[in-house]
Amino acid sequence: MRRPITSTYRLQLRGPHADPDGRTFGFAEAAQQVPYLRDLGVSHIYLSPIFTAMPESNHNYDVTDPTTVNPQLGGIEGLRELARVAHDSGLGLILDIVPNHLGVENPRMNQWFWDVLKHGRDSEFECYFDIDWHEDNGAGGKMGMPVLAKEGDEDKLELVHLPAEAFPEGAAPDGEVVLKYYDSYFPVTPGSFDSLDDAALDVYQRQPYKLMYWRDGVISYRRFFSVNGLAGVRQEDPLVFERTHRLLRQLIAEDLIDGVRVDHPDGLADPFEYLNRLRDLIGPDRWLVVEKILEVTEPLDPRLKIDGTTGYDAMRELDGVFVNQDAEDALSVLAMQHTGSTWDEAALDAAEPQLKRRVATYELAAEVRRLARAIRRDNFSTAGNDVSEEDLIDTVVELMSAIPVYRADYRSLSRILSTVIAEMAVAQPDRVDALNLISAAMLARGEAETRFAQVSGAVMAKGVEDTLYYRASRLVALQEVGGAPGRFGVSAAEFHLLQQERAHLWPKAMTSLTTHDTKRSEDTRARMLEISEVDAAFAELTRNVFALVPPPDTFTGHFLLQNVLGVWPTNGAISESLRMRLHEYALKAIREAGVNTTWLDREDDYEHAIVAWIDALIDGPATEDIARLAADLHRGGVVVSLGRKALQLAGAGVADTYQGQECFDYSLVDPDNRRFVDYGVRASILASYREARLSDDFDAAAFIGDITSPGGADRAKLLTTTEGLHLRLEYPALFTEGDHQAVFAVGEAHDCLIGLARGDAAGPSVIALATRTPLGLEARGGWGETTVRLPEGEWTDRFTGKVYSGDTDVADLFAVLPTALLVSSQLTQTGRV
Repeated sequence: MRRPITSTYRLQLRGPHADPDGRTFGFAEAAQQVPYLRDLGVSHIYLSPIFTAMPESNHNYDVTDPTTVNPQLGGIEGLRELARVAHDSGLGLILDIVPNHLGVENPRMNQWFWDVLKHGRDSEFECYFDIDWHEDNGAGGKMGMPVLAKEGDEDKLELVHLPAEAFPEGAAPDGEVVLKYYDSYFPVTPGSFDSLDDAALDVYQRQPYKLMYWRDGVISYRRFFSVNGLAGVRQEDPLVFERTHRLLRQLIAEDLIDGVRVDHPDGLADPFEYLNRLRDLIGPDRWLVVEKILEVTEPLDPRLKIDGTTGYDAMRELDGVFVNQDAEDALSVLAMQHTGSTWDEAALDAAEPQLKRRVATYELAAEVRRLARAIRRDNFSTAGNDVSEEDLIDTVVELMSAIPVYRADYRSLSRILSTVIAEMAVAQPDRVDALNLISAAMLARGEAETRFAQVSGAVMAKGVEDTLYYRASRLVALQEVGGAPGRFGVSAAEFHLLQQERAHLWPKAMTSLTTHDTKRSEDTRARMLEISEVDAAFAELTRNVFALVPPPDTFTGHFLLQNVLGVWPTNGAISESLRMRLHEYALKAIREAGVNTTWLDREDDYEHAIVAWIDALIDGPATEDIARLAADLHRGGVVVSLGRKALQLAGAGVADTYQGQECFDYSLVDPDNRRFVDYGVRASILASYREARLSDDFDAAAFIGDITSPGGADRAKLLTTTEGLHLRLEYPALFTEGDHQAVFAVGEAHDCLIGLARGDAAGPSVIALATRTPLGLEARGGWGETTVRLPEGEWTDRFTGKVYSGDTDVADLFAVLPTALLVSSQLTQTGRV
């Protein structure tokens, strides 16, 4: 019988070529951490992608060969050994698979894609990739590749011989003759040249691909979003599915893995059918979750044969309930003063369509043009015959900007597109002919409908998460993947309703606080959430900082300052490493925002000015002011982090811990959040805790010390994490089958407590309590006579070992930690769940 999954621990794997110092974290290194993860209380290790990927990849989502295990990580034997060690220790393995795309940044590293470039439509792998071979594809029916630095640059091509070592092992034993363009190489069709003395340009003209000026926007293959180096895969073809999942089938047959996380299913032609096939492949008893980004009111289709999402929806709820919603107006006014927008729900709703139009018009222009051509082909009526290409594309872009979800063709969302079309026809009657043409094509249920769904998701991701969320700045901590910053937090009532819904509908969904894709780690966000508690002080700080150290523009300064506060060290000393990390983050943020500089059109003077401003914050006249407010935010942020972790661990679902987050970690967006973790420090803290806990007179307060000190905070968070994880191991059904119940306090500070209970029809068995608005609570003098009425019997706090019953003072419950995890004596005596 497969071990119940109660929690996951995410490990980021990487090979030596991904690190400038040659460090690695592969299967052997992961196996070394198994004893620690077992002792921590983890039930399943959750691995980043393991299939062969680009050698320099620090994430491995750019898979180049899904039929082999990445040799840089240890290969198939390394994976088998990791699985053996994990299973022998009682831990399962979860794989992260990437069905939507393959890495083609360096084409010769992907032999399937290389073969398509070499043989064109005659390649046996041509059907694997989503390629547009139509004559009207902008490349004359050839495979258009956006690689030329300027128009007419084909004259830089050279015909050369590449040795065998330039290819994946065994791919070209004698090397190959190729076309070289600076540092890029492209294959040559057999028979298209006589010798290396042939004119390179003549040989190039005979190839089935065409190298395009990158600004022309001609790309003949579907991409992951707008990333040219990630080519879309046609999983709708059963042959492609079988070939790309052959290794997964083998790993299942060997019983090496216990579950699967699916990356970006919304990019596929038919996610529903794909997930049906995948479920059939892995069987009914293996855990299956998908990276599905849900809007606030968007339901996850209950007919999907999955266990739930990867938890961005849970993250929004767990973050939101700790926001001081009373600060909304003040922070909206402050944002207006510095950025010209309140960034409230109305402002975000107005900005979103504009940025989605921009993305669809420029970054995803190739995909939109291909969609427009598919609409023409799929139209079997006379509707819209007189619509020009320009009007059709413009209307497609307008529709994309109005779709309120990533993808509207899930069965539970089937009316969204028709509703948006109908509303647009009324609001913009000049588009009726184009809308009729689009509607007719959608009714054909063919290529156009599929491509519309695929492109709309990419438009949403690039327009909102990758652009708008780097511009809006009312409370930046809320601007996460799957977030809803316009709503300014989640009330306690809404929080409990959403938890009840998850417990009822998706009790085995993952719940996350940090992932490899979050824009900030959970602890960084916790600090930044606390800005909502000190809105007046933050307003004063911005005025002082901008007066003493004027940013290049306050629009950007208002955004970046919040992030700087989120990672400011408690001792106030900025290391050179952190300075560089802040530089890198600031440059990424302003390029993603696309206001004053972009990835493609960089404004060097502006970027230098931003870096200089960051330096001035660190070493300038406003540094002490920043440090003072950062200290307050840190004090509140520690409380929020601990309480939020307790709620996650006690709540419905499968709780994930991202690598290293069992201790405090202040990281920003990738690649910052993918740095190596010091497991030695964490294992030492855990070992000292386990030893201390064996004592009959264990004193949690003495063990932890000051929770606002770096060491005390780490000990407190690791204690919270390990106790919650072990409780899940002891009573797995309680968290994946039990009920969610709200717990309330009474008294003067009742609104500063958020609590939940897990149990069954006989009553609650576990209660988690956490502190909200801790700085406000501190300002009002503490809990006073606030109490919580505990259900009948004795309740033991797993964190401290203290026993409580009946009406209990919250001040007593939180005397050591600002959170509690109470377990009923009836549960410990009977094991009832």
